[in-house]
Amino acid sequence: MSTFAKRERLLLADLLETAGPDAPTLCEGWRTRDLAAHVVVRERRPDAAGGTLIKQLASRLDRVMDEYGAKPYEELIQLIRTGPPRFSPFSLKQIDEAANTVEFYVHAEDVRRAQPDWTPRELDPVFQDTLWSRLERTARLMGRGIPTGLVLRRPNGQTAVAHRGTPVVTATGEPSELLLFAYGRQSAAKVELEGEKEAIAQLHETKRLGI
Repeated sequence: MSTFAKRERLLLADLLETAGPDAPTLCEGWRTRDLAAHVVVRERRPDAAGGTLIKQLASRLDRVMDEYGAKPYEELIQLIRTGPPRFSPFSLKQIDEAANTVEFYVHAEDVRRAQPDWTPRELDPVFQDTLWSRLERTARLMGRGIPTGLVLRRPNGQTAVAHRGTPVVTATGEPSELLLFAYGRQSAAKVELEGEKEAIAQLHETKRLGI
């Protein structure tokens, strides 16, 4: 049976292929080639991928990213489609689903929503519930550094606290949109914000949302 991670992986590969290597993305400073290289390095070079979180590995990550970014773009797309090698933990279905469902969903939207004519995808309720479950577990990590309180709320009333503090801003939207908002894609996420105007402005401008 196909998993959400596999579905989003193939969609991401298709979007990157269609956009070409020099299209914009929502990832600041990255074109589509950079995003494709990031995905491949994350799965195939664990010795360097840790540089996203560990400062001591940052220079190594930069070098490896440059190496992969110099590869033919079509090769990068094919490496994304075929997935990680057998020795990678990501090759295990359970780990792939746990680690890549959100990763690939967010990056697919990074490509889609950087285009001027994008429209929101219609996602099935099961996938929305899956994204909400992931968001509930990571909300506080995503919001740990922001300057206001932040509550994430689904249309059905379910809530998750991303950051305790005052003043409080409440973001309401589908889990898929709340997830993008919490991952720092505030300008592209379709959510409604309630709270003090100054707090909402701060939340829109902050770069501290996300990892």
